[in-house]
Amino acid sequence: MMRVGPHSKGMRLLRLPDAGLSNNKKTWEGGRMADKRTVLVVEDEEMLLSAVTMEFEDAGFAVLSAGTAEEAYGLLQGAGRVDLLFTDIRLPGQLDGWDLAERARVLHPALPVIYVTGYSAEQPRQVSESVLVMKPYRMTAIMSAAQQLGVE
Repeated sequence: MMRVGPHSKGMRLLRLPDAGLSNNKKTWEGGRMADKRTVLVVEDEEMLLSAVTMEFEDAGFAVLSAGTAEEAYGLLQGAGRVDLLFTDIRLPGQLDGWDLAERARVLHPALPVIYVTGYSAEQPRQVSESVLVMKPYRMTAIMSAAQQLGVE
């Protein structure tokens, strides 16, 4: 497991429309864009969930999003291929991000995971194909972690 340090000064919430999308010919396959990688983003803070979702979309990912681990697990059960799980560790409900990743790996054994947490006392678990990123973070750190995990 790798740890990426905090260096964020804020959050970008502004989203401008993409230019030239009318010529974009992508096809749907199994509920997702056929030529995009799919990330499942799990974050209970709504503004952060929205911002991270937009950043992944801007980076070319198809995004599934959830506010709880239980909701995310339901999405995983119905989803086709998921290329990356991005999850906060502390989530409301019965399951936390560690539990979610453990269950997700039953469905998708090689699923790379980016864990995020704002709790410096959080004891990281040794989980293969995963990265722990401390909040606050910059999306460049998240994208770098995704690349380290082989999701580009």
